[in-house]
Amino acid sequence: MFSHSKTLMTPVEVTSPDPVFAQYMLEQFGGATGELKAALQYWVQSFHVEDAGIRDMLQDIAVEEFSHLEVVGAIIQQHSSGAVEEKAWRSTLFAVRGMGPHLLDSCGNAWTAAYVDEGGNVVRDLRANIGAEAGARQTYEALMKMAPDEGTLRALHFLYTREITHTQMFMTALDRLGKLDVPLFGTVPPDETVDIYFNMSKLGGKDAEEPGPALVGAGMRITGDPESLITLGEPPPFTNPDDEKPQGAAAASPGRRAKSR
Repeated sequence: MFSHSKTLMTPVEVTSPDPVFAQYMLEQFGGATGELKAALQYWVQSFHVEDAGIRDMLQDIAVEEFSHLEVVGAIIQQHSSGAVEEKAWRSTLFAVRGMGPHLLDSCGNAWTAAYVDEGGNVVRDLRANIGAEAGARQTYEALMKMAPDEGTLRALHFLYTREITHTQMFMTALDRLGKLDVPLFGTVPPDETVDIYFNMSKLGGKDAEEPGPALVGAGMRITGDPESLITLGEPPPFTNPDDEKPQGAAAASPGRRAKSR
């Protein structure tokens, strides 16, 4: 059950309305890095999670993102009103759509559910969320550089800050699962190429002197010839791709499940 409080999460006090800036702000209302995408992404993800704490966190952040959407909408509304006769207004999407927010990005592309990134695996989703927050921070930083007045800048700085907070929360959840700095997730073990760095950059038939191999971790093998180090055996049996569910004899393979139907 949702309840709407008619108070913005942070004040929005636009003193220099700019319809062109309002169109840029649509990126965070109906765009790929926007607040609607984030709210729906975290909300849908929460239903896949068995850990009560992580599920509750995702739902709390989702509701906060809806509150952010309301702030972004207020910024757009204030910047797109009171300038109908200006030439700048006539050059924006608002000349046809009218003032206020719309489910479009800054280029006029309609919002799509394809923006929502969820996959039914808590580790995969939390990592996707960190990427989503990074995209939102990048957009807010660009908008802050163009903010035409202090009231707009203050509201954007609040929204930008909350993206950082959410990133920390997702990282804490990954750490709780023991997956913050572990590349493996799921329950299927990797094959023997897991510790190989393929140095595939060539210059004149020789290995290019690039800094990439310097980034490999301790114990990694480096080769420019994939075939020289790969002697793959049989793949391991698939059991259960969900990081949360317990493993063991009760986890049947897909073949056994299919056979029992």
